[in-house]
Amino acid sequence: MRIIGVDPGSVVTGIGVIEAADGKVKLLDYGVLKMNSKMPMTVRLKKVYDCVIRKLSEYKPDELAIETQFYGKNIQSTLKLGQIKGTVIIAALNSYVNVVEYSPREIKKSVTGSGASSKQQVQYMVKTILSMRSDNIPGDASDALAIALCHNYSVNGIHGSLKNKKQKGNLRGTWKEFIDNNPSKIYSKK
Repeated sequence: MRIIGVDPGSVVTGIGVIEAADGKVKLLDYGVLKMNSKMPMTVRLKKVYDCVIRKLSEYKPDELAIETQFYGKNIQSTLKLGQIKGTVIIAALNSYVNVVEYSPREIKKSVTGSGASSKQQVQYMVKTILSMRSDNIPGDASDALAIALCHNYSVNGIHGSLKNKKQKGNLRGTWKEFIDNNPSKIYSKK
């Protein structure tokens, strides 16, 4: 199954493409669409639409997974995010690609094992799961890949993310790696 994950944003939209087969997940593509915040919203919507259409045409995915909206204090930001999300959904539906939605908590839990994980923990696990060597993965692209992975795990009934990854140890071993490699990100009450 080929899945495109999209992390919608009115200034930066992340896109990640994976392919899952025989219990293995392969990275196909990832990146971000950056737009100027001073650009009219209508122009940004067109840019997002065109970008998603290009990726759908290039990769011919089976499904598109997108993050559900969360409601913040800034209503203008929430409305813009809703417009971007709607644009992504319409692009997928116009391309006859099924769309599924996941909450931020579901995405984090599926990839890291905890719905309260930080962005750094999600990015670390995405890089580990997909055997990515680069340290310079844009956060929004990493989030898009996490969304695609979440959908893969949901479809295949996998929870805990690394069940399909050949590694020594288990999920706790991976968290230990994260802690060992990121001591500055660990908060301790002493």
